Amino acid sequence: MKQVLIIVHQATSTPGLIGQVLREQGYQLDIRCPGIGHALPDTLDHHCATIVFGGPMSANDDQTLPFIRTELDWIPTALESGKPYLGICLGAQLLARVLGAKVAPHPDDIMEIGYRPIQPTSAGEAEFGRLQSVYHWHREGFEIPHGAVRLAVGDPFENQAYRYGDSAYGVQFHPEMTREMMERWTTVAADHLKRPEAQPVSEQRIQHERYGLTVERWLRQFLPHWLGRDQRLERSAA
Repeated sequence: MKQVLIIVHQATSTPGLIGQVLREQGYQLDIRCPGIGHALPDTLDHHCATIVFGGPMSANDDQTLPFIRTELDWIPTALESGKPYLGICLGAQLLARVLGAKVAPHPDDIMEIGYRPIQPTSAGEAEFGRLQSVYHWHREGFEIPHGAVRLAVGDPFENQAYRYGDSAYGVQFHPEMTREMMERWTTVAADHLKRPEAQPVSEQRIQHERYGLTVERWLRQFLPHWLGRDQRLERSAA
């Protein structure tokens, strides 16, 4: 069975909607959490792709959180394999740091919490043009790494998606969000909702009903496209 390496950052974390879609499409999930001692593989010989999810920690926490340093040191293994990599929020920020780009809080100390619109760039229209509004929960954002292509933009965090090489993607938002996850996040991290820029829980629920299905439809098209990139490259090089 095809196996995707899933890296999460808390014992309670799940791959959400992404995990559901992958399983439906015939993939086995190898879920590992370095933060609680899980080792990362020396090679990706037994995996067809890697997805690194988000978390409340920072990609800059490598001096205080050893597992962040471990992931930063490991990501080149994923890139050198040539197999698809997808970084979500923290996962995108970790990739950006590995590629030499800056990860930092918004200069106005703004968080992005709740559904907000994004716009594809001309380079990202084919892959991100179906998305209108997506779920966010983050304090930091990434610069676009040198050699990467910006695929989507937004406000107040301008950089929302990029691609490096043929199959490494980073997205600032959370396409894995389910209603159950949203209820858990807004309960566990309720203090953040006191911030004036945070979308109220009631509005998050309304927006999820409005846009959640669109994001799911996008995922069902994007994931096979992303997972198939290395196979298409192998065929074209043959």
